[in-house]
Amino acid sequence: MTACRLPSPVLAAGEAPPVGTLERSAWDYVTTLELDAKLRPPARARTLEVAAPTRRLANPGRPPELRQALRGLRTRNATATALRSPMRRAQLFHTFLHHELQAAELMCWAILAFPETPPSFRRGLMAIAREEVRHMNLYLEHLTVLGHAVGDFEVRDWFWERVPGCASPAAFVATMGIGFEGGNLDHSARFAERLLAAGDARAAELQREVGSDEEGHVGFALRWFRRFTGKDGFADWTSALPAPLSPLVMRGSPLARDARRRAGQSEAFLDELARWQPSPTASINGDPSDA
Repeated sequence: MTACRLPSPVLAAGEAPPVGTLERSAWDYVTTLELDAKLRPPARARTLEVAAPTRRLANPGRPPELRQALRGLRTRNATATALRSPMRRAQLFHTFLHHELQAAELMCWAILAFPETPPSFRRGLMAIAREEVRHMNLYLEHLTVLGHAVGDFEVRDWFWERVPGCASPAAFVATMGIGFEGGNLDHSARFAERLLAAGDARAAELQREVGSDEEGHVGFALRWFRRFTGKDGFADWTSALPAPLSPLVMRGSPLARDARRRAGQSEAFLDELARWQPSPTASINGDPSDA
């Protein structure tokens, strides 16, 4: 498989934020080229930059260990039988670790991209980013147990290729929180079952732990989507997604209905999500299970 490297971050909005601010913490995390820094939570900072400008980073800093592939691991094909192989489980966890890295970075991206939002929203994004880093380190611990390290497999910045298309904070929480993190509730439950069937109880436990945390992330996104738009219906959500993204890449099979209900999604929303189908000519813009 051919791999490539992303350039250093494209800085679309001038100078870095002042040292000691929440914005600088977000900036430093997204732009760092050091793997150790990516594995540490963004620095704690309560101070907000005064009159912060909009800063839309086009791509993240990438440590040399993270080799970009044109196509990533197809996690949908990671069956319980295939996952009996320690190397296949390591490859899966390496992909999951990279998903969590992108989630942490994109929460920081949104802090910089939407400085007009309430401080509680931006601080909430940072709290989620720090939790995503904790998930990364849980995956790293098990990756090490399996005899592998970060960089042993190629990665793909699938979420970075799509989420920065969000033009508003409502679109961001619709896409990243309600959409992709909502889908992760389904994927976490499914992979927990597969990993347990493959004989790796610790890996299954990690998937359940991450899924439980993601319920809070989805709930955060739902609350802010209602606040930003005054709406919370299925059609309201789909209309906020940047084209050509659709619900097809934001759900697993089966839906983790209990987890999604705990996160705040209604039964009516889940019914519509389950039966949604694209038009014959629609583009689904890829699938995160290829990431």
